[in-house]
Amino acid sequence: MRIGIDVRYLSHGLFGGVHTYVRHFAPALIELAAEHQVFLYADTKRPFELTHLPRPTTLRLLPYRGPLSSLWLDFTLQQAMARDGVEVAHFPANYGFGPAGARTVITLHDAMNIYPWAEIMRGLKTSNSYNPRNIAMFTYLHWLTRLAVRRAHLLLTVSQHARADITRHSGLDPARIVPVPHAPTPDLRRVEDPARLAEVRQRHQLSRPFVLADALKNPAVLIRAWSRLPVELRERHQMVFFCRRPDPLPVIREAEAAGLARLLVRPSREDLIALYSQARAFVFPSWIEGFGIPVLEAMTCGAPVIASNRGAIPEVAGEAAQLIDAEDDAALAAKLTPVLSDPAEAARWQARGFARAALFSWRGTAQSILDAYQQALALPPAARLAAAGTVA
Repeated sequence: MRIGIDVRYLSHGLFGGVHTYVRHFAPALIELAAEHQVFLYADTKRPFELTHLPRPTTLRLLPYRGPLSSLWLDFTLQQAMARDGVEVAHFPANYGFGPAGARTVITLHDAMNIYPWAEIMRGLKTSNSYNPRNIAMFTYLHWLTRLAVRRAHLLLTVSQHARADITRHSGLDPARIVPVPHAPTPDLRRVEDPARLAEVRQRHQLSRPFVLADALKNPAVLIRAWSRLPVELRERHQMVFFCRRPDPLPVIREAEAAGLARLLVRPSREDLIALYSQARAFVFPSWIEGFGIPVLEAMTCGAPVIASNRGAIPEVAGEAAQLIDAEDDAALAAKLTPVLSDPAEAARWQARGFARAALFSWRGTAQSILDAYQQALALPPAARLAAAGTVA
């Protein structure tokens, strides 16, 4: 099988979930696909991130001359794939167009790009992101994704929940949408070195044992739950919120001013792993998640997890996390109290988390993707999704 993969995310200096996905599934798939010919397509905007590619892998670096080059390659990358005789073309970043005669596989990470345009615009207004640049970008992604999905043969996505959401908004046959989970990244290991843990605590001015949470994932419910904890637990512990943006919700600043919490803006990856590794609990009451990778990150590092029961979180967490409704602060306090007060209870959830996280690996993800390529190749060339669904 001649496989072509659009890996431009690895030559643009990008970060985030899609970058993590491409960065880790691609080398794992190359290792598994020794009997196949793999072609990787990137551009020259930044140095390509993967080195020492094994044979018979071929890297095509396409010219990048400016911002319009990305738009140009969105439509012309298929020509390079056609010259290489690609049989399966995989676009892992929500959209792409394979060459004629090839089977096109798209990883649609969630349904956001195919929501009705008016709903996308309402979301931008709600998040205070409604400006000309974002309007143009999200309109382009909406239009391009819906067009690309119509022409694809098979979709991959990250969870059963995401598949159901995509089906609901597209009318596509769910049998042509394959859930393939993500996995913790290889750098995630529980930090055991007491000196390293103490250094991180000291540098971030963490003087008490703490509960860790993401400042962008419904932090108010944890702050409300905190006031319900027994006084002795509140006095012995603190909340620590990490945030990838410098402008968290006001409730975070209020909790910090009251001495209840610490806010860490953009901690390094190494520091975040050390924080996971010594957190008394990781609380993730997210309103919605297409997958919920922080749940597995915390489990991998040994933090007992309490999370919401929304989106894909229940299927990711399995029986290894305590689940609550995202707005139920009373239930959160009831789950958090024994974890903070009883070491045996904390150890029980820690052990469950270790076992659950071990079920996810990028090698397993890559194998599922390779199996999906075989499924796509078995389809007739004309069996595009536009013929099987109603997405327009």
